[in-house]
Amino acid sequence: MLISTQTSFARLLARPELDKVGVYLLYGPDPSNGLQMRAYIGEAENLRTRLPQSAGERGFWEQAAVVSVSDDSLTKSHARYLEARLIEKIAAARRGALDNTQMPPAENRWLPEAERAYMERFLSDLGVVLPMIGFDLLRPAPQAAIAATRPSTPAAAPDAAPQERIESPVRFEIRHKSRVRAFAIEQDGEFVVIQGSEALRDTNSATNTYAELKADLVQQGVLAPGAAPNLYVFTRDWAFRSLSAAAAVVLDRNSNGRVEWKLVGSRKTYHQWQEAKALAEEAAEQGTQAVPAPNPTSERQTRLMF
Repeated sequence: MLISTQTSFARLLARPELDKVGVYLLYGPDPSNGLQMRAYIGEAENLRTRLPQSAGERGFWEQAAVVSVSDDSLTKSHARYLEARLIEKIAAARRGALDNTQMPPAENRWLPEAERAYMERFLSDLGVVLPMIGFDLLRPAPQAAIAATRPSTPAAAPDAAPQERIESPVRFEIRHKSRVRAFAIEQDGEFVVIQGSEALRDTNSATNTYAELKADLVQQGVLAPGAAPNLYVFTRDWAFRSLSAAAAVVLDRNSNGRVEWKLVGSRKTYHQWQEAKALAEEAAEQGTQAVPAPNPTSERQTRLMF
């Protein structure tokens, strides 16, 4: 896999790997929605010829990724299958908008069983690699995974701990003297505030680095007016990149999320919980003898190129 920004695009096009069959992704902020990213997925028999044309037709992209293999084992049929499956998986994940106006035809997703299994393993590898380089397109949206953790009416009983529905994932909350309440979990490196949580509104704080983000959340309907005039309510689960961003949106001011977020029904802060967790994991590792992992072999190996 080769990665490029707009400023290094010429160097990408000069790479010899672009003379091969492959799939490419163009990725950047969605011009029509400041809260999400946008992507275009394409395939080509010769990447050097097709990629500049697609990039020139789309001004939103900030990063480009080229997916190919080090030999000539990736065929045009493989590339068409990967393109179709990537579009399908990205649409299902609902992590951003697709610039592709049409789904590839069904025949693009046909391969012999053995070849299809090979491509699905390839897709599985991409699902690991793409998030590591900032392409959060294939990670599932958080709603389904945390539905069971959602408190039914978080504003109805502000002094009562919400009913425990499942033991995992660990839930955190903000309890503030203003009586605002918000609930969240960690998931896949993100901090997800749960639907039904509250956020303060119109506090006129002069120190809120995330005021623009909050305004976008209001504009897009993620935050809607609550029952009280000083509150917003999250209309759906929302994933933040940091605890402090989530706390700042909830409290309408700059906040140290590692201190503001606490275990549900406890005074233990996120920071204290994380330290205790790290100590417990370290103790568990010291008490477990390491066993060498087996060295698996594969009849057909693909080398990702960075």
